[in-house]
Amino acid sequence: MEIKPAKADLPVFESLDDLYTTTRWRGYYGGIRIIQALVVRFVDYCTANGIALPNRNFTLEYESTVPLRLGMGGSSAILTAALRAIARYYGVTIPPAVFPNIVLEAETKELGVAAGLQDRVIQAFEGVVYMDFAENLMKERGYGNYQHIDPALLGSVYVAYRTSLSEGTEIFHNNIRERWRMGDPVIVDAMKTWASYAEQGKSALERGDRAKLHELINANFDLRAKIYKLDEGNLEMIRNARAVGASANFAGSGGAIVGTFENDSMFNWLVEKMRPLGVRVILPQIVE
Repeated sequence: MEIKPAKADLPVFESLDDLYTTTRWRGYYGGIRIIQALVVRFVDYCTANGIALPNRNFTLEYESTVPLRLGMGGSSAILTAALRAIARYYGVTIPPAVFPNIVLEAETKELGVAAGLQDRVIQAFEGVVYMDFAENLMKERGYGNYQHIDPALLGSVYVAYRTSLSEGTEIFHNNIRERWRMGDPVIVDAMKTWASYAEQGKSALERGDRAKLHELINANFDLRAKIYKLDEGNLEMIRNARAVGASANFAGSGGAIVGTFENDSMFNWLVEKMRPLGVRVILPQIVE
């Protein structure tokens, strides 16, 4: 059985400058450790559910086009793809709502990385998904209520990310998670408010209220800015997007933003506004 290293796993560099640049961009770890952790969680899942695995080996090789360490779900994307491949290879059917839990536990339980279910849920279900992580649901069955929404209701969406800023998810989340566990009322209230934004956003999508969705996306970030210490480079992206009339919120932990825009003229203006910052703007293809 072999997990083949990708470029991010190889400790070979063209020069001192290449080592420095690559490490700042990709971080200190590649994908082998997370895939190995995933295999362990997969075996645990099969054991707990009485699934006997055939005694046969495999070779797993990966590569990814997701920009790393920018809050865009790069590591969970690798894990989601790997779990799909391993489950298919062994003929194991994993319920869709449980699938993201296994991916998450590879990082949280095996590697001690602070992370959440959102990235893993959307990668498992794909498309546009409303996620309700109500406490009673999570305690009773271990997963939330996940509902598909017609992508056509979303309207025009952009994603923008820096090509130089790099800070791992584990750095961004750690203090807030501890404050949540300690019952800090500021953090608890913020989490409840964000949950209400998700509910309002779903309602806005279903009735075609793009203006309300725009307002909620901005409000989401504004609340985040009140309780997180944010990098100036990330703030600059938000300001520039809003300057052209687009909505803007972090796509994840930082380094990338997502939002809505009205028309091609606004999108072109957004691209021009972001270019001096070293920020790439793309139109994501949202598929079921």
